[in-house]
This record gives sequence, structure tokens and C-alpha cells, in this order.
Amino acid sequence: MRRTAARLLTGTALAVTVAGAATGVASPVYGGTGGGGALEVYPKTVTPGAQVTVNTTACGVGGTAAGDASAVGAGAFVLAPGTHQEVAVGQFRVPPGAQPGTYEIVARCDREGGGRQEVSGDLVVTLTSTREPVRPPVHPRGSVKTGVGGALGPDPVRTAGGVAALAVAAAGGTWLLHRRARGDGI
Repeated sequence: MRRTAARLLTGTALAVTVAGAATGVASPVYGGTGGGGALEVYPKTVTPGAQVTVNTTACGVGGTAAGDASAVGAGAFVLAPGTHQEVAVGQFRVPPGAQPGTYEIVARCDREGGGRQEVSGDLVVTLTSTREPVRPPVHPRGSVKTGVGGALGPDPVRTAGGVAALAVAAAGGTWLLHRRARGDGI
């Protein structure tokens, strides 16, 4: 089944290429480096004022492109080879006044060895963010109600008195245990 479908698709692509060559119409089938990639838009859904990155492999190794985001009001931008030579990358900022909707972003490649190719991708603008807002961590405040007091309690005089009382009790207990151990009795 797979082999039959692959042959059918290959045969269809070949027929479109031959028909295009015979009529002088450009063929949608691309060969060589770079292939017929699409324009990838990241993030795909944004709010007005957001930075958008686009990339494509359609321009081939070392290829550049002229980007057009005028549909959303951002204007022209440049796609240049990125860290991977076969990928052309560009960025633009969505204007703060952009209206919600789906916009087509276009890039026109100048391929090495001649030829031009146009690729496009969709950008969705919304008024609400699709990401969770980042909230600062909540730190505990106040004192713990244990009945004993706390080091940072509301009244440091009472806290010091409680510490002194505990120290006297500990010293007295130690003295009584020492007397018992000597046999002096209580």
C-alpha cells in the first residue's frame, strides 16, 4: 500500500513538473538544497507588541530572503542565514495597535544559483496571552501562634523574659540532677 501511494505521488509530481516545463509555468516542485520549505512562525499566536521569529529552509544553503509582515502592520524585515546554514532566520515586532486576527507573513527568497521562491506562514494575533502569567513566589509573613512567643514576635521584652525563664528552669533542673547524682537528696 505504501509503495503504491509513493509511486502515485512521485508520478503526480513528475507529471506536474513536465506539464509546467511544457507550458512555461513555474513548477511547485523544488529540487536541490533547501527544498520547498514553508515559513515557520514562532510563536504562532501572539499579543500586540510581541517579538516574532520566522525561519525557512526554502532559501537553500546561505540563502537570504526579504520578509514582509505588512499584513499585520510590521512592515519589511530581513531573513539571513542563522546558526544552521540551511535555515534563514528573521525577526519583527507586532505593532502595539495590531487588531486580533490571522495574518499571512511572506518571505521571498533569492536562491543561490538564481531563481526566486515565495513562502508564507500564518500569525495569529489575540488580545489575551496564551501563556500563564509569571507570578512572584509568595513568602510567609508574621509569626507562628505557638503560645510560647517568637524571636521576631510583636513584643521583644516578653520574648526576652521567656528566654530568661527557660534558662533559669534549665539551670535549676541541672542543679537538682547534680545533687541527686551525689546522693545529697532533695
